[in-house]
Amino acid sequence: MINKIDDLTDSVNRYRDLANEDLLTLLTHYQQVQSAAGDLANQLENLRGNKAWASAGAAVVVAVPNQTLPFAFVTRAYGTAQIAAEVAQSDIDYLRQVENGTRIPTQGDQNNLRSSGLGRGAIVYDYGVAMAHEFSVAGHAVSLGITPKIQQVYLYNYSASIYNYDKSDFKQGRYKNNDNGFNLDAGLSTDLNDNWTFGLSAQNLIARDIDTREISGYKDTYQIRPLVTGGVAWHNERFTVGLDADATATKRFKTQSDSQYAGIGAEYRALSWLQLRAGFRADMKSNDANVVTAGVGLSPWGKVHLDLAGMAGNDRTYGAVAQLSFTF
Repeated sequence: MINKIDDLTDSVNRYRDLANEDLLTLLTHYQQVQSAAGDLANQLENLRGNKAWASAGAAVVVAVPNQTLPFAFVTRAYGTAQIAAEVAQSDIDYLRQVENGTRIPTQGDQNNLRSSGLGRGAIVYDYGVAMAHEFSVAGHAVSLGITPKIQQVYLYNYSASIYNYDKSDFKQGRYKNNDNGFNLDAGLSTDLNDNWTFGLSAQNLIARDIDTREISGYKDTYQIRPLVTGGVAWHNERFTVGLDADATATKRFKTQSDSQYAGIGAEYRALSWLQLRAGFRADMKSNDANVVTAGVGLSPWGKVHLDLAGMAGNDRTYGAVAQLSFTF
């Protein structure tokens, strides 16, 4: 989609150079003007309704295990961005009239073109301390953990005429605002027997709504909501199979559809230092792409752990994950 917008910018510049000439020059090169108008109309039709979005995350964790109260320092950042094109049919109609020779363009016409590009983005930073302890519940060991955290949210709202859209403007200060607050994660896990483990996690237990800046009359709201996920795993010395499912929806901007995920994955420990993995994740609300995953884990000497994974899904969805950890 970004390539389409870049190509559109080139076509806009070509059309403007021709259409802004004086009337005599314009009529002399009118076939070129018609061709440029038709090319621009074709690209607008090809761009109409297009949306593109991406998400990314990174985290650093330093864990200090002990028998009394294990804890870890957690720094995490994750974000999402979306670009959407709102193409006005009146723009296409006008350009088709120029292409067909039923309308002579004037410089004032270009001020009436209404198609726009909308860009939204959110980056969330978490700074917290995770603490956990094992309790005995009716003679059964249950591990409970909480992560109080400071949460910084940066929002971007970029709205501009599609004919002047420049993705490098996306992060300019006038389109950006931020908000700071407190939040909390929690979780539990327990071994049901030698082969079965159950877990439950709850992220962002404090709900927050944060508004973007209002740009060109357009404003959106980023939603932070509790995300509760349950999981169960079967495992032995060589093989692990896990199933996770979200009990609540993943919220984003209010103008974006919610998602609710379920996934299944398996790991085979081929060697003491080599793990092979595969999985599948689906959106139970059918608003996000379903993806298949494959990965490999390398853990030489049991001290260095490198995990690599790739994913692919429908609607040209691709992703990659890399994780590096050291155990002292």
